[in-house]
Amino acid sequence: MISIKTEEEIEFLRESNLLVGKTLGEIAKHIRPGISTLELDRIAEEFIRAHDAEPGFLGYGGFPNSLCISVNDVVVHGIPSEKCILKEGDVVSIDCGTLKNGYYGDSAYTFEVGEVDAEIHRLLNTTKASLYKGIEKAVAGMRIGDIGYAIQSYCEAAGFSVVRELVGHGVGKDLHEEPQVPNYGRAGQGIKLKEGMVIAIEPMINLGGRQVYIENDGWTIRTKDRKPSAHFEHTLAIRKHGVDILSSFDYVEKELAR
Repeated sequence: MISIKTEEEIEFLRESNLLVGKTLGEIAKHIRPGISTLELDRIAEEFIRAHDAEPGFLGYGGFPNSLCISVNDVVVHGIPSEKCILKEGDVVSIDCGTLKNGYYGDSAYTFEVGEVDAEIHRLLNTTKASLYKGIEKAVAGMRIGDIGYAIQSYCEAAGFSVVRELVGHGVGKDLHEEPQVPNYGRAGQGIKLKEGMVIAIEPMINLGGRQVYIENDGWTIRTKDRKPSAHFEHTLAIRKHGVDILSSFDYVEKELAR
């Protein structure tokens, strides 16, 4: 069942999602060679709690931390660890969730650690651009397949591959609601988008092949060929005209511009 949100609910969701954006902005201050992913997780949890919210991922489905931190060939759901130390040339996806006023926020950004290879830089730029290609299709009257087709066609034309096993989703009082939002598909196919739906669009794009596998911890998902992956995510509300993005990269990009 797909939940249609009221205007009041959308504003609660906006508050939660803007806090995710602010948290990612705080994390951006600390992305550097030599820092552990567990330290980044600690910074995020303290920041979220200081803003009268709870980490949305902590304990969700048994997940042990506040952030999913996925380095290089880890696609998503990387578990923070004091043994995982960022180094020059890494790329690291930070996926963050918050829970405030009973509603979830969910957004992700992939960071470069120092200077990265040109092809990896192009992967990140393409993945981020594909997110906005998908968002352009996220208006009432369009279909889920229009979003996936926009992302898939853009990334594959650039020579990259689209992960199939992991998808975007509805967001509300639950972190993962219906509908599923794949990053591939056929234009004009799938569920019709209606005003008041709130969804997360999150392309997960690989430098090499699209195949992935889950490690023995039950969470960490890596590329089979061990080539890097990128992940960007926004949560947005479906409107009749235009796009209403509830999360924000502004806080991250303000820090990166420094």
